[in-house]
Amino acid sequence: MPNGAQILIDGLVGGGVRACFANPGTSEMHFVAALEEAPALRPVLCLFEGVATGAADGYGRMAGRPACTLLHLGPGLAGGLPNLHNARRAATPVVNVVGDHALRHKRLDAPLESDIGALARTVSAWTRRTYHAGELAGDVAQAVAAATGPPGAVATLVVPADVSWSKADGQPTAMPAATARRGLVSVDAVTGAAEALRPGAGAALLLGGAAARGAGLVAAGRVAAATGAKLLCETFPARLERGAGRPVVERLAYLAAGARHQLAGVRHLVLAGAASPVAFFAYPGQGGALVPEECTVHTLATGAEDVTAALEGLAEVVGAGVSPVREAAVRPALPSGELTAESAAAVIGALLPGQAIVVDEANTSGIWLPGATAGAPPHDWLTLTGGSMGQGLPLAVGAAVACPDRPVLALVGDGAAMYTPQALWTQAREGLDVTTVVFDNRSYAILNLELGAVGAAADGARARRLLDLSGPALDFVSLARGMGVPAERATTAEEFAASLKRGFAEPGPLLIACAVPALA
Repeated sequence: MPNGAQILIDGLVGGGVRACFANPGTSEMHFVAALEEAPALRPVLCLFEGVATGAADGYGRMAGRPACTLLHLGPGLAGGLPNLHNARRAATPVVNVVGDHALRHKRLDAPLESDIGALARTVSAWTRRTYHAGELAGDVAQAVAAATGPPGAVATLVVPADVSWSKADGQPTAMPAATARRGLVSVDAVTGAAEALRPGAGAALLLGGAAARGAGLVAAGRVAAATGAKLLCETFPARLERGAGRPVVERLAYLAAGARHQLAGVRHLVLAGAASPVAFFAYPGQGGALVPEECTVHTLATGAEDVTAALEGLAEVVGAGVSPVREAAVRPALPSGELTAESAAAVIGALLPGQAIVVDEANTSGIWLPGATAGAPPHDWLTLTGGSMGQGLPLAVGAAVACPDRPVLALVGDGAAMYTPQALWTQAREGLDVTTVVFDNRSYAILNLELGAVGAAADGARARRLLDLSGPALDFVSLARGMGVPAERATTAEEFAASLKRGFAEPGPLLIACAVPALA
């Protein structure tokens, strides 16, 4: 008769879960032991919970099915919350398994006792605590169903230690996860969008979720070509397919002024899997909504609806047989001399291999990347969906586990890299084909921009010291090598190009510390 941990793992595997990103503790030891008899579930050790949750996010975005995490009690879950927030914003399917104290031990208020459910509900669409081993089969099936239901979500299952070690009463009945379907949009939604997008109406189509890839992106490109509408996608798409031969789509700018400029003159904004755009933060004297006052917003499909089918139907209505405008295969020339964020972007655009997965947490150093890589061979672009820092390195781990036959390029700022550097150790341990570029400008440069944007500009040394990452300077080469990842430092465009070529040509991980000046 299996114990609870065995039932739990069988349920995960039966629901299609193939990777477990884990940072376990005492409460989860029976789960760890049961992995020995579950070769279909790949265990990946992460040295920090934020790496485990970020890796599960990256895996889910690329695999299209959930990974699970294994976290230790409330503090362990709390350590993973920032990247679970990002996963929630990305609508990524993730199943969190959180161990808890044995039920009889909870009343003793042991040092690690906490309200796990309250923590889980901040990021989870579905949360449950299992009280009996015989209930685990049903609970894990529902967790997988909740995670994979449209549009994808974080589901958290809390499993007390005694439920893991106890035997089920009788043989548990396998309960396959329900197959969730995306809702179909109404005919009125399609015809309404078609009317809003009529030529000359000053319209734009804003994409999110599944509309930013595959058949949805192609259909959106057809709509834009037929109507003359501006084709945009949300600022931080979970996964954007781009590159030569793919439909031309422009990301909405992060800075509010840039986004307002892109939307200026738009009279009808049609949402396809995206929310109506708002500024990331409030600023004195400015409104938070980015849509022009004279613009009407129309919803073609929400993230929970079949946005691909809706766009394909819309394309047939507004222009059957019209082809999208596609990106030309154009690469920048390899630059020479001074290494800056702009010249580094040109190097990346010149060398990016086909079918690469690019994880972008480059912040200010990444502003030239979209233009430099638009005509590179087809690739996927994963972004910082929820704005919670420390996503880039873990996301690259999960993407590499999900797609071992594709090169992964992680582009991160130096400040962001220090949130989750433990991901480098997992890259080395698992032999993942990840090339990491750290833009080492020794500054929280994005905050220097925000300091002025919010009207709190200050030239005082005390304020600037909180945004400065020098004194002592961070040594990413030593840090990476100490975790088993080969590393190099590039100070010229030629050095960076040589290092990046090695990273793409050789299997396994490589970190490149890219020394660039901070934006003024």
